[in-house]
Amino acid sequence: MRGRRVLGGLVFGGALYAGVVTGRMTIDLGIGRRRQPLGPFDVDIAARCEVVFDVIAAPYLGRTPKAMQDKLIVLDRGSDLVLAEHRTPVWPGIAAVTLETVRFVRPERIEFRLVRGPVPAVTEAFEFTESDRGTRLHYTGALETDLWGLGQRWGRIVARKWVAAVETSLRGITTEAERKADLERRRSRAAEEA
Repeated sequence: MRGRRVLGGLVFGGALYAGVVTGRMTIDLGIGRRRQPLGPFDVDIAARCEVVFDVIAAPYLGRTPKAMQDKLIVLDRGSDLVLAEHRTPVWPGIAAVTLETVRFVRPERIEFRLVRGPVPAVTEAFEFTESDRGTRLHYTGALETDLWGLGQRWGRIVARKWVAAVETSLRGITTEAERKADLERRRSRAAEEA
């Protein structure tokens, strides 16, 4: 009898974990709410603010590239606001699925707000300012969980994975923005020489 309870508890715990991580179940009770920061951190990118902004906005506001279609699905698209599903691998065969609104305030800010995911609430922002190198992208965010200390511990696990996913995305964004800026500079030089 005890073995069945333990097995039942493990099955329930595994199903709860899978439901929360994959975004199929969000625990949003509104009690014991705790808030923790995501970031802040800065990334310097050798490209103009408009180029960096466009690199981030393009898959949301335009056509999503094939290379991103397993990670990003835009469900509803407006001129400055989209509803998008993001998929982030967390374990082999398991992806965290979040549903987020993404607001574009050209050219200085992009804001993300969680609609459904592994925690009740997440807000994030990318802010763009000119720098000596080109653009300084400032990332900041906050993650909220319920159930006091238990939720806070879960939030720390989610926050580590969340920030790691953001950092990975920003490395790709940096590479692509700098590639586009370099191409822009070459075209400009070629036009001047012609």
